[in-house]
Amino acid sequence: MLKLYVGNKNYSSWSMRPWVLMRQSGIAFEEVMVRFDSFDAGSHFKQTLSGLTPAAKVPVLLDGELAIWDTLAIAEYLAEQHPDKQLWPSDRAARARARSVCAEMHSGFTGLRGNCPMNIEASLPEVGALIWRDKPAVRSDVQRLVHMWTGLLQEHGGPMLFGDFSIADAYFAPVCMRFKTYALPLPTLIADYVQRVSELPGVVAWIADAQAEQDFLDFEEPYRLNR
Repeated sequence: MLKLYVGNKNYSSWSMRPWVLMRQSGIAFEEVMVRFDSFDAGSHFKQTLSGLTPAAKVPVLLDGELAIWDTLAIAEYLAEQHPDKQLWPSDRAARARARSVCAEMHSGFTGLRGNCPMNIEASLPEVGALIWRDKPAVRSDVQRLVHMWTGLLQEHGGPMLFGDFSIADAYFAPVCMRFKTYALPLPTLIADYVQRVSELPGVVAWIADAQAEQDFLDFEEPYRLNR
């Protein structure tokens, strides 16, 4: 059986992508959670992951003795191994577009990611309002996402970005979590999409696990000193 190594579900946006993709698509796997104790070379986290991949980061997918790391590589591997799941859109042009927006998310949106770290358990609308006021990079990233998602939803008719659930929706699920935690302003069409993603069974399961962790890590929460 496939084995997926993930970090704390409350904080690990990178881990959320393949976990939700596999859970929502019905791909069986064993989960191994490696707690974020620290990211120092001698930490349990780094020691555990360095035995699997030189990157020593989550997520890591194991298929027997084969280790696949990086979320894009994992998504592509799963799509190849499970063509019946149609993880990418079947239409060639739509598939190319889906790969493009995933790659853009993978390498971009650093303003949003840096200023609004994923924290599913928290509700931080006051912090979100200050970030929105003071961080033009966040406003720019959200504007780009709104434009991107609006075009895709209108072109493909929803309910997901390319009609049916795909890698793209799993890829943007952590962004949806950020939007909810920080209550960033969104037009109705986009807010409705965020809600639909949040109600996907795979996402609901991830959220439930994240809320049950009760594992407060101060280095992951620059805006809170305690719960």
